[in-house]
Amino acid sequence: MAFSFTLTDLIPATPQQIYDAWLSSRGHAKMTGSAARAKPEEGAAFSAWGGYIKGRNVTLEPGRRIVQSWRTTKFAREDPDSQIEVLLEPFADGTRITLRHTNVPDGHTGYQEGGWQQHYFEPMKQYFGASNS
Repeated sequence: MAFSFTLTDLIPATPQQIYDAWLSSRGHAKMTGSAARAKPEEGAAFSAWGGYIKGRNVTLEPGRRIVQSWRTTKFAREDPDSQIEVLLEPFADGTRITLRHTNVPDGHTGYQEGGWQQHYFEPMKQYFGASNS
């Protein structure tokens, strides 16, 4: 049975900087340290982590919200896409990022148990912290 979870963190960048990087091939690759293809258009396909993650932009609200369909190469063929919603809120010295990951296939608990922090939030903090210093 699919499950959902929500994570939050603080990133030392403006909401617009995070939004722009997330939806740019070059920016996404720089902030995560791995190859990505992306563009800031609803309906556009994207890939991250060298093709391990693929999906489409569903809803885009510049500087505020990104909704994407999301699946990895570890999903079974019959698993439907999961969905991520990234909410960006200005916060002291940066942005509060709230990530809601829904319709995650049963057994794929690594995303909730450190995957997002290790592969996104921590590299983003390092990237944006270094760019802002």
